[in-house]
Amino acid sequence: MTAEPSIRERAAAVLDRMARAAARAGRRPGEVRLVAVSKTQGPEAVAEARGAGLSVFGENYVQEAEGKIRAVPDAEWHLIGKLQRNKAGKAVALFRWIETVDSAELVADLSRRAATAGNTVDLLVEVNLAGEGTKGGVTPDRLQAVVDAAAGLPGIRMRGLMAIPPFAEDPEASRPYFSRLRALLAESARRAPRGMEMTELSMGMSHDFEAAIEEGATIVRVGTAIFGPRRAR
Repeated sequence: MTAEPSIRERAAAVLDRMARAAARAGRRPGEVRLVAVSKTQGPEAVAEARGAGLSVFGENYVQEAEGKIRAVPDAEWHLIGKLQRNKAGKAVALFRWIETVDSAELVADLSRRAATAGNTVDLLVEVNLAGEGTKGGVTPDRLQAVVDAAAGLPGIRMRGLMAIPPFAEDPEASRPYFSRLRALLAESARRAPRGMEMTELSMGMSHDFEAAIEEGATIVRVGTAIFGPRRAR
């Protein structure tokens, strides 16, 4: 019976695929950051991934992330799940990036809490490209108001956009959504307040990250392809 690949082997394979996708698009591999999505994985799996050279991890839930962040404090942590307002204070203490900002009110709350704590947190606005009721994020027509809300606020840096396209087995089905998010970023960056650097595109997961890179992703969020099937929470 063939042994299952280790986390180190899976991570190496993902990084190789990322490099190949970047090359196809005429980009350098270093232009794309890999967020290893460790939700439902235990601290030991995260430590193994850290030992394999991965340094950025993504979690969906503040409470679930706490123990892992304590166990692996030398990593960069991204919140990639919907943030409840009552967890905002804890989130700015734990995470360097919050990728799921979806309202001007949340922007203001995160600024106030981060500034009070003496932290600086990078933010992405989550955009609901397909209008799916089961997913968070703002509609494209409300996007700029959320971006503009960050202008001049302490403790935060508005950096770009994030999206999760509707799932499809064929990764090519995600490509139009990735292209749309890239266009929204360009428009939002053009209209952004002076001094705001809107350059980051977080898009693409285990089944479609190569298409995302070819369409301009600067951050891809990959879980199953690194850690294997999710464990029950």
